[in-house]
Amino acid sequence: MEGNLCKYSNKKEKRKRFSYSLTLSFLRRHRHRHRHRHRHRRHHHRHRHRHRNRRLCHHPLRLINRYLPNSNGITIHRRTIKPKKKMARKSIVKPTVATVLLIMVLYALFSTSIYNNLPFLTRENSSPKIPPKSVKIYMYNLPRKFTYGVIESYARSRTKNVDESSLSYPGNQHAAEWHLFSDLNNPERSGAYVARVLDPEEADLFYVPFFSSLSLVANPVHDGTIAVEHYYSDVEMQEGLMEWLEEQVYWKRNNGRDHVFICQDPNALHKIVDRLKNAVLLVSDFGRLGRDQGSIVKDVILPYSHRINTYKGDIGVEKRKSLMFFMGNRYRKEGGKIRDSLFKLLENEEDVVIKHGAQSRESRRMATQGMHTSKFCLHPAGDTPSGCRLFDAIVSLCIPVVISDYIELPFEDVIDYRKIAIFVDTDSAVMPGYLVKLLRGVKKERILEFQRELTKVKHYFEYDDPKGTVKEIWRQVSLKLPLIKLMMNRDKRLVGDREVDCSCLCTNETRIQASL
Repeated sequence: MEGNLCKYSNKKEKRKRFSYSLTLSFLRRHRHRHRHRHRHRRHHHRHRHRHRNRRLCHHPLRLINRYLPNSNGITIHRRTIKPKKKMARKSIVKPTVATVLLIMVLYALFSTSIYNNLPFLTRENSSPKIPPKSVKIYMYNLPRKFTYGVIESYARSRTKNVDESSLSYPGNQHAAEWHLFSDLNNPERSGAYVARVLDPEEADLFYVPFFSSLSLVANPVHDGTIAVEHYYSDVEMQEGLMEWLEEQVYWKRNNGRDHVFICQDPNALHKIVDRLKNAVLLVSDFGRLGRDQGSIVKDVILPYSHRINTYKGDIGVEKRKSLMFFMGNRYRKEGGKIRDSLFKLLENEEDVVIKHGAQSRESRRMATQGMHTSKFCLHPAGDTPSGCRLFDAIVSLCIPVVISDYIELPFEDVIDYRKIAIFVDTDSAVMPGYLVKLLRGVKKERILEFQRELTKVKHYFEYDDPKGTVKEIWRQVSLKLPLIKLMMNRDKRLVGDREVDCSCLCTNETRIQASL
């Protein structure tokens, strides 16, 4: 059959010349495309049919039949050779990208695990870096008598045998000066708002760590007699501090405007406060300061340290059986005279607990129990507008009822006190039946809302919380820096001896009306 097929093809060659010419021209143009693709196939086919169709291996009809398998009804092989379908090329972009991403993820995980497991590479052991927005503060290395010497004198006035190695700051409501001092001495502090620097030339502010509030009560005077052996004078300490400061070049450079003092007790630094009025004062209120000495623009209001335990329970009214609670001195001077009037109005109310009591361990225990079981806690003015009972109430989730017309409160740029306390003006509070009726009209849902807000802000009044009071005080101090720089530059360009009063009236003379 192969011989006949070849003979037939030779006889008909002239007839197919026209068809051949078209097909061969097509093959010449496209032959190179298939040479590499079909090299292996042609090689295998050639060996397989070497003896069967040797003469047809390179015959043009075989190539024609590859592209035109049924041309004019002629079939060269026993089976028609169909053209091979083109294979679509697979893209390598996606696999490559996926592989790169996988390598990057594995590298990140490996690097993190290595970094965390090597102690010499951990953040805790690395040298601390100052955040770019931190205010740089330099703490004076005061003579010992102004810091630890005050603690020692306080201890010696109360006990005969004092172990200097175990001295500690006594717990009281003015402990902020100790917490700030300890924080700046802590090498692991975060420095989020202020960063301590050891070179005064780098400093924006200068902190003077004199324990002024403790010094005020360290004087060992009892019943008009002075223990000469351990004589201590707060006035002499204040004068000594001022003499030491006036010798410092950084104090004289800007007349103390870039210095920070803490005088939380209303009477602290009373002897020299007029000479410090340019500085930033950390105070609890302005009750004993003149209008040209204290300013809410220049100074920072601090909360007292709470003296009772923080309430650990959940919000609710079921365990708070009393309507209102107060325990403290009944008789006070100045604005605190209202206390006696409130005692007369409230002491006979059946669901109101109001007791006279001084500071003692037993009094604090009773106050803790009373505040933790009452819905509202009364906070009338004392010798000064503010007091520690307000902050005792906040950490107890006992809604404060503030009766103090001239009170200043800490951190008011982040705390809306109208959401956590009820404010009543003095004139309304002493009206018979007014206060009790107001509080009994507060619905349960409103009480729970007050308690939820108290829960959100109570960390601002926890001095032992790393994210609490100390951190917020330094934030408040850092915000004063632009004004301090303004005043320093202003002082330098003024001529003559004139002194302009730039203080700001900070007391509240608008008389807040009671509202819920």
